Amino acid sequence: MIGRDEQTDQLAALQEEVAQLRRAVASHALVDQAIGVVITAAGLRPEQGWEVLKQVSQHTNVKLRDVARWVVLWPSSGRFPDDIRRALSAAVARARDAEHAAASAPESDGQAMSCGPVS
Repeated sequence: MIGRDEQTDQLAALQEEVAQLRRAVASHALVDQAIGVVITAAGLRPEQGWEVLKQVSQHTNVKLRDVARWVVLWPSSGRFPDDIRRALSAAVARARDAEHAAASAPESDGQAMSCGPVS
C-alpha cells in the first residue's frame, strides 16, 4: 500500500506533468499561428515557415515560442524587436533564394522542377 507522503509526491509530480503538457500545447498552437503569419506575409510554404521561425530563434538566441509570440502579435501591433525583425527578413530571403534555386535546378531527367510562383 502507498503511504500518504508517497501519494502526495505522486500527485505533485502528476500536476507538474499536466502543467508542462498544457504549456507545450499552448506553445505548439502559438508556433502554428506564427507559421501561418510567416507563410501568408512572405508567400512561403508551411515547411519553409517552420524553418524560418527556427532560424530566427537560433540566430537571435530567443526561444522559439517567444519568436512566435512576436510574429503573431506583429500584424495587430506593428511592433517587432529589431534583432528579430532583421533575422526574420534574412531568413525569409534565404527561404525564397532556396526556393528559387530549387525551381531552376534541373531534375535527374533533365527537366526543371516546377514549384509554382515565388513572391
